[in-house]
Amino acid sequence: MEDYLQGCRAALQESRPLHVVLGNEACDLDSTVSALALAFYLAKTTEAEEVFVPVLNIKRSELPLRGDIVFFLQKVHIPESILIFRDEIDLHALYQAGQLTLILVDHHILSKSDTALEEAVAEVLDHRPIEPKHCPPCHVSVELVGSCATLVTERILQGAPEILDRQTAALLHGTIILDCVNMDLKIGKATPKDSKYVEKLEALFPDLPKRNDIFDSLQKAKFDVSGLTTEQMLRKDQKTIYRQGVKVAISAIYMDLEAFLQRSNLLADLHAFCQAHSYDVLVAMTIFFNTHNEPVRQLAIFCPHVALQTTGQSLAMLPRLVSNSWTQVIHQPQLPRVLELQICEVLERSHSPPLKLTPASSTHPNLHAYLQGNTQVSRKKLLPLLQEALSAYFDSMKIPSGQPETADVSREQVDKELDRASNSLISGLSQDEEDPPLPPTPMNSLVDECPLDQGLPKLSAEAVFEKCSQISLSQSTTASLSKK
Repeated sequence: MEDYLQGCRAALQESRPLHVVLGNEACDLDSTVSALALAFYLAKTTEAEEVFVPVLNIKRSELPLRGDIVFFLQKVHIPESILIFRDEIDLHALYQAGQLTLILVDHHILSKSDTALEEAVAEVLDHRPIEPKHCPPCHVSVELVGSCATLVTERILQGAPEILDRQTAALLHGTIILDCVNMDLKIGKATPKDSKYVEKLEALFPDLPKRNDIFDSLQKAKFDVSGLTTEQMLRKDQKTIYRQGVKVAISAIYMDLEAFLQRSNLLADLHAFCQAHSYDVLVAMTIFFNTHNEPVRQLAIFCPHVALQTTGQSLAMLPRLVSNSWTQVIHQPQLPRVLELQICEVLERSHSPPLKLTPASSTHPNLHAYLQGNTQVSRKKLLPLLQEALSAYFDSMKIPSGQPETADVSREQVDKELDRASNSLISGLSQDEEDPPLPPTPMNSLVDECPLDQGLPKLSAEAVFEKCSQISLSQSTTASLSKK
């Protein structure tokens, strides 16, 4: 595998047609390994002088955000330097020159920015339900298994098992185990085909790591944020709510909130992060297990503008702020602060679901910190509450009856703008042209509320934590009953 990848980089220096095996834009371990292994197989089994190149569908600078990939590549001795990233190859220029053929792996829908490349797609290999309206008109192979790496393994072992080396086998083996949550039947992610090919790989290479060992190490690496900057931690697992020019970022952070708040230059880093991406409010949900292996969730709500000293005083100002005309209010720096307070109020008063928030100490005046008593409320369940707060915020911005209209913006214009406001939830960062998503999530990946996610269970980092929380709580309850 390593020698093959070295040759791929050399091929980029030549002006010749390329067959690019492209993973999805989320670029998780499954997508990465599937692209590498499938390209390796095609290169070894094609008789013609064709060049097959795997491309990771992210910028090289984004790789550190994917700790499990970084860890696994090091473990199997594949240098990051020989990989090819999306910002190192101009697919559109190749297509215009008639030198591009695409093979999509672990997805079947090109991103909006790549729709012009659809005619270049010659094959699709995916493991999620097909969306016929968006699928390229080419050979499509789809099977609902736990890991796309399973389908690549099947292709190799059925087509040319002699080319499979231990390095490639280790990549495929570990990826399937991680994707299928250590083949745990209780979780139900693994299908019989996933189990079949894990066993075949283990039979061919008996010295592969034990399942528990490789799963634990990859899972630990996936959640490890120790080597990341504050910005990278915030971007690692993030969603954004975007409505009528207002952006609220929601980041999952896998560490104790107290430790996060003690990071050096935190306030400056948070300000820079919000300013760089035009975020009006940042919501951080920290997630970790305590020493008793019990799940702990905490919340922090940050506004990049200086907040008032207390929530009570701030909320008391709301009537005065919103009693002004739209043009008087809309440009005031207090408005993001009002949104922050609106979010705090909605979360504190929520009963469906109840978050059971308890204020936590914070040395930062524009950051509200909470302990979340109800650990079953995940980020997915938090998102509708944030949308509710955003709706309440925009409702409060309407001009109250009796207020004079302004020459700049009429009430009718304001109402029309409010009516056109979208409540859509965007995965990844804002998808404005000037703010490209990192890491963006393809339409058909297993994300919250994805219209195509009607097959296997969702197993994002958040979903894995959710399942582990349920198992931990179940075990604690069983142990308590046993003692009684």
